[in-house]
Amino acid sequence: MPYDTPRILIVDDEINICRNCEKILSKMKCEVSIAQSGHEALTLIDTEHFDVVVTDLKMSSLGGMEVLRRIKENKPDIRVIVMTGFSSVSSAVEVMKIGAFDYLPKPFTPHEFRAIVLQAITDSMASRQNRRLKNSKETAGSISHQLIGSSPQIQQVVSMIRKVAPTDATVLVCGESGTGKELVARAVHANSNRNDGVFFAVDCGTLSGNLLASELFGHVKGAYTGAHREKSGIFRLAHQGTVFLDEISNISLDVQGMLLRFLESQEFYPLGGSVLQKVNVRLIFATNQDLQKMAAAGTFRQDFYYRIFVYPILIPPLGERKQDILPIAYHFLNQFCGRMNKSITGLDKDAANRLSSFDWPGNVRQLRNVIERAVIHCEKNLITSGDLFLNENMPAEQLITESVPRTNEELKQAKKEIRITAISELEKQFLANALEENNWNVSRAARQTGFQRTNFQNLMKKHGITLPQRHKMPPG
Repeated sequence: MPYDTPRILIVDDEINICRNCEKILSKMKCEVSIAQSGHEALTLIDTEHFDVVVTDLKMSSLGGMEVLRRIKENKPDIRVIVMTGFSSVSSAVEVMKIGAFDYLPKPFTPHEFRAIVLQAITDSMASRQNRRLKNSKETAGSISHQLIGSSPQIQQVVSMIRKVAPTDATVLVCGESGTGKELVARAVHANSNRNDGVFFAVDCGTLSGNLLASELFGHVKGAYTGAHREKSGIFRLAHQGTVFLDEISNISLDVQGMLLRFLESQEFYPLGGSVLQKVNVRLIFATNQDLQKMAAAGTFRQDFYYRIFVYPILIPPLGERKQDILPIAYHFLNQFCGRMNKSITGLDKDAANRLSSFDWPGNVRQLRNVIERAVIHCEKNLITSGDLFLNENMPAEQLITESVPRTNEELKQAKKEIRITAISELEKQFLANALEENNWNVSRAARQTGFQRTNFQNLMKKHGITLPQRHKMPPG
């Protein structure tokens, strides 16, 4: 039986109840075992793996309360559901305090039973995955250079890096902003024969044509106004190393021509100079634009495009490789906890689910920023969804940067919109924290926070917050 197949243990001294529970779960893809006493259950738990234990509270020998205590002490990843008769519902509070996942009053319907077991399976596996990710030091192979993940897409990127790194071929890294194009370039350099040489990263989007040419090729004194002394360019300084040119769609046509000549011969003249210089430098390019379309439109040199399109590596957006999100998040969590001297052990289930389901338009860079803010904000040992500050709508800071007001009226309106957005996010966090602290019991959460229950429910409705499935009443 594969380890990832959910395993359920039913514990009750009445065999008919065990068999009925087994029958209810027969259509779920899991393996079910039966124990007719608490002692038998603990023996099985010591020797076999289980994700969920469903135990009766009252049994003739070693009741469910003691079974629960032993499991919580020795196998905390196991989720325990306690079945109780109507006469023992008062014990439910004590059971939950000890650490039961949930309790199930008898008699129950097949729908209720399957729903609560499914929730427990999901929670157990999420906990196990969280711990495995937290403790794991492995990334996508020794070549990764922080290229973290196990998705087929990122594994293909790693495979391509392994193939091209030992060569001197020109590499073109393509992908959206924030996907990690520079990490790919550094991985190519680190796994090449040039790894003892220098690695220069140049953002071509921040330099005009003349300045970029001067940075790359250097210049002689008096080459242009302001050139008061000779300057060695990056290509000369990077001899036997690697130069990474990012955002090359911003390079002027003239500088593209100079780079084309350099690629062909590895020779160049400094700006204003007459002495030919020869170096041995590997170039890696990166872009978030469609260079082929730009070449067809005449805004990018076709000959330069075909010259650099030797070995393209495409990094897919983070939203297209969902299984990499949590490993990357844990990498950043470890990183920032170390820097900030915090001992956060992981993400709770809701936070992990929220990260995994988000589309990440800003890719890995956005995820990094979200985790950094969460580590700063978190005051407990687990990051919760309230720590993430992950607004699926436009965040306040984006409103500021994308729509700068020009008049007093526009300024007032912008401040109003930002205030509404900030208050909305605060209200969501307030509701989530109150519900989590009260096990998603709306009445208790309202009472604790000083709300009328109806007002609390209205606020939940306003923000689209609904109870998790296991806390809802089953349909009649």
